[in-house]
Amino acid sequence: MLFNEFIKSIADANPPEALNSYARSLWYDAKGDWETAHTIIQDAENKTAAWIHAYLHRKEGDAGNAGYWYSRAGKKMPATSLEQEWEEIARAVIAM
Repeated sequence: MLFNEFIKSIADANPPEALNSYARSLWYDAKGDWETAHTIIQDAENKTAAWIHAYLHRKEGDAGNAGYWYSRAGKKMPATSLEQEWEEIARAVIAM
C-alpha cells in the first residue's frame, strides 16, 4: 500500500484488511481512537512497536512513559510535531 492510499483509507469506516498491526494502530490513532491504537500495539515486543507505543504516550501527554518507550525503541523523543512523527512512522510501517 502506498502512503497516499493509507491516508485516503482513514476516511473509511474500517481499516484496510491488508494493514499490518503497526499501520492498523496508526490508522486508529488517525481516526481519533487512541485506546484501540494502544490496545493493538501494547503487547508487541519489538522496536517498531515500542516506537509507536512511545508516540502514543507522547500524544497522550505522558512524557515519562513516552521516554521509557522511546528508549526501548532505541530512539530519542523527537522535537518534531506529533503530526510529523506520525507521518514518519506511518511511512516506515506501511511498507513492512
